[in-house]
Amino acid sequence: MKLQPIGHVESSLLDRASAPEQGDEGAPDAWLVFAPEYARAMRELAAGNDVLVLTWLDRADRSVLAVHPRGDQDKAETGVFSTRSPDRPNPVGLHRVTILGVDGLKVRVAHLEALDGTPIIDVKPVLGTER
Repeated sequence: MKLQPIGHVESSLLDRASAPEQGDEGAPDAWLVFAPEYARAMRELAAGNDVLVLTWLDRADRSVLAVHPRGDQDKAETGVFSTRSPDRPNPVGLHRVTILGVDGLKVRVAHLEALDGTPIIDVKPVLGTER
């Protein structure tokens, strides 16, 4: 299996300690920067659209199989497949964001908790109207 990044995140979040755990917990706006060969794939992206951004959490610990949710030692240890932990065997990040604007190969999005430099592996539209 070969996974090819299509771009990367530009964000003010530089390290995991400063990043919120979820986008709606104070994450800043950020840029999705696409490689030039994907310009055609992004041409219908527009301000106001909600999209799912899939990232490769490149700073995750891939050996982790169970965590205490949100790092709370008082909570029972839980398998990572039942959590949103970034540490997991295949650290794919899933982020629902709203597009704020498009500038060439860059897409500005609201409330993205991914770190600066995080590889983007895909973008998909949100289907339906429920949030």
